Amino acid sequence: MRPSASSPTSEVFTRAVTLTPADPELFDVAFTATTQPCPWPKAYGGDMVAQAAAAAMRTVTDGKTLHSMHSYFMRPVDIGAAVTYEVELLRDGRGYSTRQVRAIQSGKVAYVCLAGFAAGEKSSGYAASAPTEVPSPESLPSSAAYLADIAPGDGTTMTEESKEYWSSGRSFDMRHVPGPIYVCVDGGATPQQALWVKAFDALRPVQGLADDQRDLAALAYVCDYTILEPVLRTLDLAWADPGLVTASLDHAMWFHRPPAPGDLDGWLLYTQEAVAADAGRGVGLGRFFTPDGRHLATVVQEGMIRPATKGQ
Repeated sequence: MRPSASSPTSEVFTRAVTLTPADPELFDVAFTATTQPCPWPKAYGGDMVAQAAAAAMRTVTDGKTLHSMHSYFMRPVDIGAAVTYEVELLRDGRGYSTRQVRAIQSGKVAYVCLAGFAAGEKSSGYAASAPTEVPSPESLPSSAAYLADIAPGDGTTMTEESKEYWSSGRSFDMRHVPGPIYVCVDGGATPQQALWVKAFDALRPVQGLADDQRDLAALAYVCDYTILEPVLRTLDLAWADPGLVTASLDHAMWFHRPPAPGDLDGWLLYTQEAVAADAGRGVGLGRFFTPDGRHLATVVQEGMIRPATKGQ
């Protein structure tokens, strides 16, 4: 059943990262996966990042864990259609392994990434500090509550479909600080924001992935929804501005520490900042923290940002 405002679930994520083994044509191992519904002309980029992460992880069987991904989005991908992920086993060393993943649809490469895996070793540590004065998630409105009294249209491109998607269709509850940028830049045109994110319900088992691998795929999946928002915010642009066109260009993610069991079923703090914006592109940086301040992962993404031109 399609998620709705009355019964939101994390099942969309589960469907996204459920892969089917296939016969490889180009490289060593292949899987197929299906992009999930969204109210835009193209599939959500996080589908590809998470599906590629899942494909790469399924080829590493010696206990190493995913520590980084470096991706390029090359073509739009059709919604609700199968994508083939061909995995090349570039290297398997004692301490590190490397995989290349290519996502292919309609005979064309749409996405490519390199994924690194590490055995891990004892060493001294350091972590970025989480901000200490962020309101608790329980004190903030959910996307559904925020959008409840906002009507589609009225000078924006928000539709009933996109309102439902933002409210309940993305598998995760997202609560913004200072406020969302769905139909206006709530909180002002500043280069920083933060979100509390939490799966709508406990993440389900995913065939072919251990729970710790599923949790890494969940971080890769949810990070892409909002990573360009601090750039949009500083440019005073909202998602539903008429004529606005955005697209993910490239994406890098580092997994510093493995989530503890249950971390992805609870609240995570996702801090974000705009790094640069110029020439129709913008770069956003984000960090995931647990409520007790453990720094789990860092994300950097560049995206195309094309506001409406005058007279459009």
